[in-house]
Amino acid sequence: MKRSPLINPALLERIIDASEDGIVVAEQEGDENILIYVNKGFERLTGYSADEILYRDCRFLQNEDRDQEGLTAIRAALKAGRPCREVLRNYRKDGTLFWNELSITPMYDETDNLTYYIGVQKDVTERVEAQHALAHLKAKHNIEN
Repeated sequence: MKRSPLINPALLERIIDASEDGIVVAEQEGDENILIYVNKGFERLTGYSADEILYRDCRFLQNEDRDQEGLTAIRAALKAGRPCREVLRNYRKDGTLFWNELSITPMYDETDNLTYYIGVQKDVTERVEAQHALAHLKAKHNIEN
């Protein structure tokens, strides 16, 4: 069986930066998850440059909007060291709301110690707004699912 060559780091970074989705790497420090890498997709999605947000906990994306069901599920998954996917209300640098489908995956080292979390962020604003509009119409016209 022929093995494919390893991807060189510069090509890998270009591949990750080409993603429309935001991709981040966070390192756990106590109960904070400190961003140590963000791709260009994250910068486009949020309006923040890497220089502005690296070495900060990613909670800043929720502004003061921290009472969300999805955040409760994410906290539980982080505490248990397991993957999760939730939809959150996040805010861009200019303050505009966007709905973020966040997928978090823990990474373990060779001795099974949790070292990093990989986060993939997808802007699902159009989908969520369409779901809300449909639910509003159904309620207005008293339509069952």
